[in-house]
Amino acid sequence: MPGKPDENINLISNFRWSIKKSVSKLKKLSLVGVRVELPANQPIVLLKEEEGDRFLPIWIGAFEATSIAFALQGVETARPMTHDLFKNVLEDFEVSIERVLINDLVDGTFYAEITMQRNESTHLISARPSDAIALAVRMDVPIYAEEKVLDEASILIETTEEEEIKRFRDFLDHIEPQDFL
Repeated sequence: MPGKPDENINLISNFRWSIKKSVSKLKKLSLVGVRVELPANQPIVLLKEEEGDRFLPIWIGAFEATSIAFALQGVETARPMTHDLFKNVLEDFEVSIERVLINDLVDGTFYAEITMQRNESTHLISARPSDAIALAVRMDVPIYAEEKVLDEASILIETTEEEEIKRFRDFLDHIEPQDFL
């Protein structure tokens, strides 16, 4: 049975405060790309906080790395890949994705959730970060991480973007066709 009106207002007020408090701990990330860590040949998705200098590397599977890379490059396959299929189903059922959140790190395993909305109903769906990111790229939605995840797993990369571009240009200047054979 509902409580007194004043108690209900207080509960709603506390709930709104909790939401605002948890939202303030979120950091928006940009997707830098997919890299391969050598010598193990392990794919990594690399994210960077938009208002900061920290990078978040997440080791992912080869299939997910390919899926994210294809989406970033705009590669269209003859038949839909799994993430393309899921995007198509969501769009057909008029479900939108509001955001992707990397919300936890337990024993070296990252966790994520996808916030989906249909009509007035919002749903949080648990997902692997790699799958959530693959969908985020396809549906052009923001990616966030909990501050505690960045505190625990982020890294600082000393090179600036200009240095990275210069090294890439140097690489292009000295590459020969036979280097690809």
